[in-house]
Amino acid sequence: MEINEILAKVDHTLLSTTATWDDIKVICDDALKYHTASVCVPQSYVRQCADYLNKRIPVCTVVGFPNGYNSTVSKCMEAYDAVQNGADEIDMVINLGWMKDKRYVDILHEINDVKGHCCGKLLKVIVETCDLTKEEIIKVTEIVNESNADFIKTSTGFSKAGATFEDVKIFKEVIESKKGSTKIKAAGGISSIEDAEKFIELGADRLGTSRIVKIVKNEEANGGY
Repeated sequence: MEINEILAKVDHTLLSTTATWDDIKVICDDALKYHTASVCVPQSYVRQCADYLNKRIPVCTVVGFPNGYNSTVSKCMEAYDAVQNGADEIDMVINLGWMKDKRYVDILHEINDVKGHCCGKLLKVIVETCDLTKEEIIKVTEIVNESNADFIKTSTGFSKAGATFEDVKIFKEVIESKKGSTKIKAAGGISSIEDAEKFIELGADRLGTSRIVKIVKNEEANGGY
C-alpha cells in the first residue's frame, strides 16, 4: 500500500490537555502537507483551526470526551457548538455505564440525538473497546450500525488500551452480517506503518493517530519516501 493511501485515511490528532495553538498549528500544517483525512483537535481550537485551514482540510473534534458520561443534552450542545464553530466531523464517546447496564435503547437514542445536532456533519461513535467484553463489543457494534452515525470508533486513546486488530475484525464482521454501511475508525496506539496498513486491510476506513505523520516526517528527514 502506498504511503499516500495510508495518510489519506489518517485523522491527524492532537488532544493533549496541554496543547497550545502553536502545537495545533503544526498538525494543521502537517495535515495540509501530507493530505490527511482531517485534523482532530480539542473543541477550544475548532474555530481557530477552521479559520486557519479555510476548508482545505476537514476539522474534527471530540464530544463527551474522554469518559462519555456527560448528559445527552451536554453532548448535543457540544456537537452543535463545534459545528457552528466550523467542525466538519464529530467523534463522540458513548456512556459506558449505560452499556454495562444494558441500556441499549438509551445509547441508540443518544447517538441519534447527537447526530441530529451535527447538522449533517459526520458523526463517529467511540465505544472504548478496551473497557468492553467481546459480547459487549458485538452488541455495541449492532447499536451503532442501527443508528444514524457514520462511523464506529475503537478508542479515545485515553483509557488503558487502544485499538486492536481483533476489535476491527469484530466491527467488520458484525456490520457485514447486518448488511450495514457503518464505517470503521481505529484509534489509539497505532504506532507503525505496518500496523496502520493492517488496520486498513481489516476494514478500517479511518485511523486516529499522530504517529504516522511523525514517522513519515522522520523518514523524509533521513532520505526515505
